[in-house]
Amino acid sequence: MQNSAIEQYMAEVSELVASRLQSAIPAEWTVPETLGSSMKYSLMAGGKRLRPLLVVAAAEALGGSRDAALPVACAVEMVHTYSLIHDDLPALDNDDYRRGKLTNHKVFGEAMAILAGDGLLTHAFYSIAQAGRGYGVPAEQVLAIVEDLARYAGPSGMVGGQVADMEGEQGLTELEQLQYIHEHKTADLIVFSVKAGGRIAAAAEEQLKALEQYGRCLGLAFQIQDDILDLVGDERKLGKKTQSDVKQQKVTFPYFLGLEASRAEVEKLTAAAKAAIGSGIVPHPERLLDIADVLVRRDH
Repeated sequence: MQNSAIEQYMAEVSELVASRLQSAIPAEWTVPETLGSSMKYSLMAGGKRLRPLLVVAAAEALGGSRDAALPVACAVEMVHTYSLIHDDLPALDNDDYRRGKLTNHKVFGEAMAILAGDGLLTHAFYSIAQAGRGYGVPAEQVLAIVEDLARYAGPSGMVGGQVADMEGEQGLTELEQLQYIHEHKTADLIVFSVKAGGRIAAAAEEQLKALEQYGRCLGLAFQIQDDILDLVGDERKLGKKTQSDVKQQKVTFPYFLGLEASRAEVEKLTAAAKAAIGSGIVPHPERLLDIADVLVRRDH
């Protein structure tokens, strides 16, 4: 697939997801107007839509239905967005900007930002259920996706990684500790995304393992690339201040390994991600392989 073709595919899926997110809360529900506005403000703020993209691409790589994948793709974006809203709060990272816009609490206040995050996290599980109700995904697969999301986004997953990150600000001394943070804070939701896509397509156990390995390596590569971009990226493209890790005295991969060794690690992890699914176990891996290449080349 030519680069332009994968970029077109990514833009097409992103547009579809954005359209579904716009109407994610049923029109007949009574939701306080400020809450709805606060949730939508962050949900519709753009971003790469990487996690929903991976749900759809993994489902299609195994011959699954794009329509059936979309409610789950929306769900993971809701969980990701809630985590960003909460991460930006004064009690955590205390950020003023996200994706080039004021952070949620700067617009709606801290209390509403917390509740908007709560609303998005909870609504994600409703969205997953719609894959079964509206698109015929078997109840057993829907249940497995719900179980996976609770695990990968919860105390032993993303939330656990966020806690380790917060506690690590008091002084990380080992690369293994930083790897734990990246694996859970970032990679776990990426692992969830590709496995969820696999489950929508009724993946066999060995296919799910291959997707998990792909997601784990890709997620780590993605986060190390973020660490690199925080040092050398363009603020206009990133939509947020660079050097924030340095200013907050956060320990990152470049801090431990240096810039060039960190770039080499991104290349190595990307190659491992591609190897995990490129051996014939996933019938149509081309888009997943191309997505890995796009991510390793990204500048924002």
